[in-house]
Amino acid sequence: MPLLSATSPTTGTMERLTLLRSLSGSSAACRRLASRLNPRHRPFCSSSRHGKQQLYLQQLRSLSCSSALRRSPVTAPFLRRGRNFSLTPVSVSTSPREASRDIDSSHDIAEKLGFEKLSEQTIDECKSTAVLYKHKKTGAEIMSVSNDDENKVFGVVFRTPPKDSTGIPHILEHSVLCGSRKYPLKEPFVELLKGSLNTFLNAFTYPDRTCYPVASTNTKDFYNLVDVYLDAVLFPKCVDDFQTFQQEGWHYELNDPSEDISYKGVVFNEMKGVYSQPDNILGRVTQQALFPENTYGVDSGGDPKDIPKLTFEEFKEFHRKYYHPSNARIWFYGDDDPTERLRILSAYLDQFDASSAPNESKVEPQKLFKEPARIVEKYPAAEGGDLQKKHMVCVNWLLSDEPLDLQTELALGFLNHLLLGTPASPLRRILLESGLGEAMVGGGMEDELLQPQFSIGLKGVSANDINKVEELIMKTLKDLAEEGFAPEAVEASMNTIEFLLRENNTGSFPRGLSLMLRSIGKWIYDMDPFEPLKYEKPLQILKARIAEEGPKAVFSPLIEKYILNNPHRVTVEMQPDPEKASRDEAVEKEILKKVKESMTEEDLAELARATQDLRLKQETPDPPEALRAVPSLSLLDIPKKPVHVPTEITEVNGVNVLQHDLFTNDVVYSEVVFDMSSLKKELLPLVPLFCQSLLEMGTKDMDFIQLNQLIGRKTGGISVYPFTSSVRGKLDPCTRMIVRGKAMAGRVEDLFNLMNCILQDVQFTEQQRFKQFVSQSKSRMESRIRGSGHSIAAARMDAKLNVAGWISEQMGGISYLEFLQDLEKKVDEDWDGISSSLEEIRRSLFSRKGCLINMTADEKNLNNSTKYISKFLDFLPTAPSAETASWNTRLPLGNEAIVIPTQVNYVGKSANIYESGYQLNGSAYVISKYIGNTWLWDRVRVSGGAYGGFCDFDTHSGVFSYLSYRDPNLLKTLEVYDGTPSFLRELELDDDTLTKAIIGTIGDVDSYQLPDAKGYSSLMRHLLGVTNEEREQRREEILSTTVKDFKEFADAVEAVKDKGVVVAVASPEDVAAANEQRSGFFDVKKVL
Repeated sequence: MPLLSATSPTTGTMERLTLLRSLSGSSAACRRLASRLNPRHRPFCSSSRHGKQQLYLQQLRSLSCSSALRRSPVTAPFLRRGRNFSLTPVSVSTSPREASRDIDSSHDIAEKLGFEKLSEQTIDECKSTAVLYKHKKTGAEIMSVSNDDENKVFGVVFRTPPKDSTGIPHILEHSVLCGSRKYPLKEPFVELLKGSLNTFLNAFTYPDRTCYPVASTNTKDFYNLVDVYLDAVLFPKCVDDFQTFQQEGWHYELNDPSEDISYKGVVFNEMKGVYSQPDNILGRVTQQALFPENTYGVDSGGDPKDIPKLTFEEFKEFHRKYYHPSNARIWFYGDDDPTERLRILSAYLDQFDASSAPNESKVEPQKLFKEPARIVEKYPAAEGGDLQKKHMVCVNWLLSDEPLDLQTELALGFLNHLLLGTPASPLRRILLESGLGEAMVGGGMEDELLQPQFSIGLKGVSANDINKVEELIMKTLKDLAEEGFAPEAVEASMNTIEFLLRENNTGSFPRGLSLMLRSIGKWIYDMDPFEPLKYEKPLQILKARIAEEGPKAVFSPLIEKYILNNPHRVTVEMQPDPEKASRDEAVEKEILKKVKESMTEEDLAELARATQDLRLKQETPDPPEALRAVPSLSLLDIPKKPVHVPTEITEVNGVNVLQHDLFTNDVVYSEVVFDMSSLKKELLPLVPLFCQSLLEMGTKDMDFIQLNQLIGRKTGGISVYPFTSSVRGKLDPCTRMIVRGKAMAGRVEDLFNLMNCILQDVQFTEQQRFKQFVSQSKSRMESRIRGSGHSIAAARMDAKLNVAGWISEQMGGISYLEFLQDLEKKVDEDWDGISSSLEEIRRSLFSRKGCLINMTADEKNLNNSTKYISKFLDFLPTAPSAETASWNTRLPLGNEAIVIPTQVNYVGKSANIYESGYQLNGSAYVISKYIGNTWLWDRVRVSGGAYGGFCDFDTHSGVFSYLSYRDPNLLKTLEVYDGTPSFLRELELDDDTLTKAIIGTIGDVDSYQLPDAKGYSSLMRHLLGVTNEEREQRREEILSTTVKDFKEFADAVEAVKDKGVVVAVASPEDVAAANEQRSGFFDVKKVL
């Protein structure tokens, strides 16, 4: 569950996985692989409560009065996509037309439906008309935003401030989506995942609110989603079903009275994973320390020590109290009928009377401290290595005791970008260049809660340097307040932020949802919901102030008032503790041991029976009549042809140029692609650092600060990264270096000039900066292993099964981490050799031969760009690349366990099903998605207790993979994977279920894309040889999928059962237990 924010997609193999699945088809699983959650909730203490234990047993006994198969909700969404919602742009560029509505008529109808219009405003920034209504009977507030964006968005948000760290808001967020009054099946959310065209389907738990958003471009589908969500939050079955509470929150599990009792629960295990990650622990400690007196001082996500304190009665009461229309903010956005929105809402809201919830849910502000504070905590670390250099320190400020006005917020946002937004930003640069730590921690300014905060620090710090880090932060801020920022830096920040605001490129995240989350940031605190949507006027005022008074007069007082002279400062030091994980585990076992000792034989028998009843209920499918209650589309609603991106291939100076004529609001997007196949394989691990060096080292005429500022002033950004994939039907992989950039149409010449400068003029001479890159990369990889172990396992399995996987793993997996650990020592010993290798990579990659350029813009801007492309190509070397390198390498086959200090596991198993004779058919996309949403969901998540279980089929390589996420099990999960062929062979599907599976798959294949993404996807298809004819063929195969295809696919996945390779990222204890149970099953590898 997203708990406030989400990580950006991982790199290496995971990037390859996520980019490729949409090319000739797609699965939801691959998208879930891409974006893993980074919940930010803070720890709290816990103890066992005997009275609540007895109450738990009474509730178990009450279940014996009813059937274990009683139809009530059991499960909830997992691994649902989220975003980091900070300074997000808010304009819409779907087309230049203004939205037009018969507003007067709409408001007459609104009155009749029971709504009072509070305000109506035109939002020029997003070409929208927004109307704020109040439901007269309940006081619910509704923002209805009308425009011509086809990607319609609905959201309902409740203020849900917790009083403790038992995780009630989070568990409830899971549970309400597990069946409702109108949809009384176990998991209507999963049915929507299976058979909807949604472009977004999710829920978020913040520290003080819970959001339930959906989006779709199909109006019928959109209203289906809205109805299911409204019924779920207002009339959930979970408040009457103790077993849902057990499933999603926590329960004692006992399979046999002779065995030990354990804790299980989806949220419980999810938060165990969160509390295994040092950065997350730091964030939670920080929030608790900054807000000791209000709701932010506890963890709304739940502390694993506290979650077992939560009772079912408290859970039910929380829903009754806060999930009420009087406490709701409801959002609609898009091109649907605004009157229909109100009709839908009135049918639900009229069933309620006003409540006192708005007063009870108010968030009280934290009063500012009179003097700074200091906190020291420990985090679980691996044994071995130099623990003295693994400390973390972060300095944090609460900026104000009340919400800030928009003008001040905007100025602080610019200040934050000036301080930390780019590698050249002074606070970021000085900290990293100091050598006091490996990488930054703290996210700078956070303004999503009632009161804004600012955090900055370092990790990988020596114990003796903790105070030096704090002193350096304070000194740097003081110097910046006294000296101000360079005019070039201010111009670069201004251009960057203004470009982002006007472009409003939210990626696959719906623009209307981005808008909603900005508005909610004020609205939820009873402030103006329109204000955050209108950036133009405050932006112009800020620009005018900077021009008139100078940047120092604008920004220095902000640094002094909100940071330097602010006594509400908390310094948090995190100390590595190799014993913490085992100590916490021992405490939990001791609590459970005492629980068991306090039970009678009758209690234990009852608990074992309840455990079996719960599992039986979880694994029993809903009857067809219940499934049919969930609204769905028919195949008649599905376009028979895939969406084709306009593509014209031209030639400039002998180089192919792909042109995509699409409306982009005067932004030009460009990708310059170079062939990597001549690169020596021993240089592959250097490629990510080479890419970083191109963007963060200087030329003979400019240092890297000047170059970085020039990019910020003239463009919307430039990135450089490798791309690797298998190509179906070919032995050699596709390996490319992509230089990606964007600029306003009037700056295209600058864009290509800067690309040329980066590729050819940057000098690899800055040894100390390169050493920083190595430390930063090593720190990122270590964090990724702890937080995204599934991606590490996937990369490792791929590296054992195909060459493309091996290449990616060299640049982003365990092999890459090991390379970085060695390289850190070599930078001082052999810098000349490393610098020479970087130059060799440049010579191998950048030439006109094998180059390809991809352009996305409207026709006029495409034509105008040709002369700049020609000039850019003239500067490229024409010398042919060296011969293709020999990369026919893989990691040795064999099961492998990567052991790390963690309380949860990530378990993978893969095989190449093409090698066993499987021939690709579009039905594989349907079947893979169905396996993930049924068999794996039920067995790995619902009854297994993992946060997620899913499968993925890379149709380019033929690798079929199973993966689990934050999983309490290891061998049990592998048994589930191996049961998949039998599941498919025994499967009985009715027409409705099959149709839903097909429609859901088409929804993935046709995932909503903004213009730049359409152009980029077209480039990927071109590189991988996926033709429009093949796409049409796969679509026809998807639409004609039969039950027979499911049965036949069982033979394909039998190869994974029989020949699959297993990689797990897991705790030492669980790996040792697995090897004891299956002697020598895992080769054990320790990397942290």
